[in-house]
Amino acid sequence: MKTRLFITDDHDLVRAGLVQFLGLSPDIEVVGEAAEGKELLEKLHTTIVDVLLLDLVMPGLCGTELISQIRNAHPGIRILVLSMHNETRVVLRTLKAGVSGYLCKDCTPQNLLEAIRKIKESGKYLSPALAEQIAFASESADQNPIEHLLSERERQIFHMIVDGKSIKDISKQLAINAKTVSTHKFNLLNKLGVKSVADLVRYAIQEKL
Repeated sequence: MKTRLFITDDHDLVRAGLVQFLGLSPDIEVVGEAAEGKELLEKLHTTIVDVLLLDLVMPGLCGTELISQIRNAHPGIRILVLSMHNETRVVLRTLKAGVSGYLCKDCTPQNLLEAIRKIKESGKYLSPALAEQIAFASESADQNPIEHLLSERERQIFHMIVDGKSIKDISKQLAINAKTVSTHKFNLLNKLGVKSVADLVRYAIQEKL
């Protein structure tokens, strides 16, 4: 029986390429695609899926918040993250959220096929490079306060603010209104015990974030 694969990525070109490439495999059937989390959740209610190929960062609902909702509503679906992010703390947090595998977008097409097939058969896959990275990583990444104090969206906005993005930039990139971004900013400042963006940047430098 073919593996019923669903693909979610907010970049149309990337998604189209994945659909075309994976659709050529004789043991894989691409049964659906979505560009963001809300659309994905709606389509999963009417689509039988074995493996979900999921981008980690998308506009709107995404990351571990989206993964948690998928796991609660569809526990039988195995999730394979395909992301541009290879930071140990991100990979660890995602694995703890309940995904079955994690690949970076610089992987080879053969790596991707291998991951999908292995997850369908045995349930778990992690590329050798990521596995080695995690094995030798310091535990400090998982102990950082932002991992425990902030929500997924707050962590996302934290890093964007530290990178110098404005409320307007963040609102546009995440496809949420500016008032919501400001609320998240206010909450994360309070949780981290800082009073300004300058304090936040100093905190990020101090904690090597």
